Amino acid sequence: MEATVYILRCADGSYYTGLTRQDPQARLWEHNNEPIDSYTARRRPVRLVFCETYERLTEAIARERQIKGWSRRKKEALIRGEYEALPDLASRPPWRGSR
Repeated sequence: MEATVYILRCADGSYYTGLTRQDPQARLWEHNNEPIDSYTARRRPVRLVFCETYERLTEAIARERQIKGWSRRKKEALIRGEYEALPDLASRPPWRGSR
């Protein structure tokens, strides 16, 4: 069963990472329009800034959990497609400078 991991940028500048088995654009519409009290409902409008699709739901769940544990800097590098920067962002706090 196919599933998509996505990141939304909220109006307050924060990020929301989620998982859906429906079309990501349909899920985005729900985040912006459904009358549910939630993290994104209080930070509308939100926009889709990243998504990855997986064939297996278990892989998507693992990826969502992984991304949720990342720092803001690391999420932003992923959003920009700077995959080569991800390992370094995981191993060094930003206040330490270059190695």
